Amino acid sequence: MYTTFYNLREEPFRLTSDPRFFHLAEPHAAALATLVEAVMRRKGFVLMTGPIGTGKTTVVHTALQILTERAATDHPISSAFILNPTLSREEFLEMLLSEFEVPCTSTSKPARLSALQRMLLETQRKGGTSLLLVDEAHLLTPELLEEIRLLSNADTYQEKLLQIVLCGQPELLGLLRKPELRALRQRVASSCSLRPLSLPEVRAYIAERLHSAGFRGTASPFPIQVLEEIVRLTEGVPRLVNLLCDACLTAGCKAHRPVIDLGIVAQAANELGLDEAHVEPEIEVQSLVSGTGTAGKGVAGDAVIESALDLLIHAMKKRRALVPEVNEVRPEMSIKEQVAVTVNAAHEKDPAGDKVIESAVDVLVQAMKQRRTSTVEL
Repeated sequence: MYTTFYNLREEPFRLTSDPRFFHLAEPHAAALATLVEAVMRRKGFVLMTGPIGTGKTTVVHTALQILTERAATDHPISSAFILNPTLSREEFLEMLLSEFEVPCTSTSKPARLSALQRMLLETQRKGGTSLLLVDEAHLLTPELLEEIRLLSNADTYQEKLLQIVLCGQPELLGLLRKPELRALRQRVASSCSLRPLSLPEVRAYIAERLHSAGFRGTASPFPIQVLEEIVRLTEGVPRLVNLLCDACLTAGCKAHRPVIDLGIVAQAANELGLDEAHVEPEIEVQSLVSGTGTAGKGVAGDAVIESALDLLIHAMKKRRALVPEVNEVRPEMSIKEQVAVTVNAAHEKDPAGDKVIESAVDVLVQAMKQRRTSTVEL
């Protein structure tokens, strides 16, 4: 264990989606803003794509955390999180009812759909939001995608009753281009993409991770030449950055090196096989925050969006610091159950934080709405 040697409270590069370690690099900020805004405005279908290891699941978890935090006031949210979508139509509907906690003793499809519709209407009547999150969505079959499209038909005259987020690798976009999925493709209201990080982004990412894990030293264990080598070997993919940095700290501790050198990086990369093959980065990204890409034209709302996102993440990290470990959280719990338990514990410790989060979400949604309007007018 290297935490004591490097004056850390915990391991900074674990492959988990803990929002305490969420870092707002530009592509992640754009994706997070898109997801939160689309769900809060009940726009229906949202797509998020990106290469393996670029942080899609982390962004989805953080969005769910934000929405659940906001629901602690008077905006209830009912969510279903499908982690493994390699299911038949019947299995998918069964899992959907289980995730939404909809009681239905019948196994017939009409009865199950009717029970689901009643839940959606009841949630909407209470001023809440029903959210379906599908991870690894590129594994969905065309038949199951069509089933999801049919579920999206649930709406009222004013809004969609079910908000759907499909999160997957770039192959999902190719899948949606199939002629038989044209009806689904036309329903996508918002989309966002993730990409590997640049050198400055990796430097900030590593520094933020170390700080969140308790590091307070004046000099980072990762000097600039080491960071450059880490970027070269990982090509900026966050998951690989985590793996390599963790291996470097492990090797550095064994060698009693308070500062990682290139020899340690080479040793760690060799153990991980990163010196044998590289990933192919996808640099093209459509941004809603930086003003680049087709969605951004230097609109003044960018600063407001970034400020609201920073405030949200800061408030979440502050609350998690108040309850670093929640005894009620157990490994066998689902993701949404873990989020709910953590949010409830944080609410008890920091009730004033509810208003901060609610205000920041409202500012974010309004700024995104104005930005889209301004972009259309340009």
